[in-house]
Amino acid sequence: MMMRNIDDAFAILKSVTTIMINKLWVIGCGDIGRRVVSLYKNETNKASINMYALVSSQDSKERCDALGIDSVVLDLDHKDALVNFGEQVHDSQLFYFAPPPRSGVEDTRLQNFLSSLSSQPRRIVLISTTGVYGDSKGAWIDENYPINPQADRAQRRLSAEQILQNWAKKHQRDSIILRVPGIYAKDRLPLARLKKGLPVVKQEEAGWTNRIHADDLARVCKLAMESNQSGEIYNVTDGHPSTMTAYFNQVANYANLPRPPQISMQQAEVTLSAGMVSYLQESRRISNQKMLDDLGVKLIYPSLKQGLSLS
Repeated sequence: MMMRNIDDAFAILKSVTTIMINKLWVIGCGDIGRRVVSLYKNETNKASINMYALVSSQDSKERCDALGIDSVVLDLDHKDALVNFGEQVHDSQLFYFAPPPRSGVEDTRLQNFLSSLSSQPRRIVLISTTGVYGDSKGAWIDENYPINPQADRAQRRLSAEQILQNWAKKHQRDSIILRVPGIYAKDRLPLARLKKGLPVVKQEEAGWTNRIHADDLARVCKLAMESNQSGEIYNVTDGHPSTMTAYFNQVANYANLPRPPQISMQQAEVTLSAGMVSYLQESRRISNQKMLDDLGVKLIYPSLKQGLSLS
């Protein structure tokens, strides 16, 4: 049944490829992808843009279909599954939002995707992570700060950046990399964690973290796609970092939940998950000035306080 759906989708795409003027693809059309698509859908002058998505599950496909996006279910971990896909992105503008694999230090998914293309898109906007900077000991940093990824997940994101840069150079195509920290919105809050009463590190020991509202991130993605910039890297944050502890406290206050108990970093290392500890062990404050200047971004939610009160 799945193969028939995929074949039907390819037949639809092939039937319109030759008459397209503007074509936009979202690879990995999850929450952020759907927010980006909604921005285009809400612009009457963008009605002529043909929008498509590649997703990894039937559930994602149904969500995309509900937005009026022609979508295809394919597994980026299997290069053979992409054999018939390569020509579909010809001369398109392409958002690549698919996450890397869950293990290893390379983004084999992006490598599989790009190497499968028989025709190249005009431009790719990639979401990466500010984790590629590693630990700056709480110092303010910008895009010129040396990259030093510590966690495997950050190394996979750096791999994706390098793969995209090599592709863009080889094919002389446009690309933009967006380095993104924690993403939040009212429907993307750690309420389950707060309800469980899981601890956080003491405020005085907690490092600096950065974040961006999901709607602002979607707008930045769109502005990056429509800009005349190429080969650039942008930090996408709201410019108002706080500690992880302050973040959880503020969300708890918003949701009328008890603030989480606080423990020492030493206790956290033996109590919390390895993934959470790796986040807590890095501290950085990230400037968004280049994003604001180059892309003309005007944030709707320039702080967590505004994000929780307005969104």
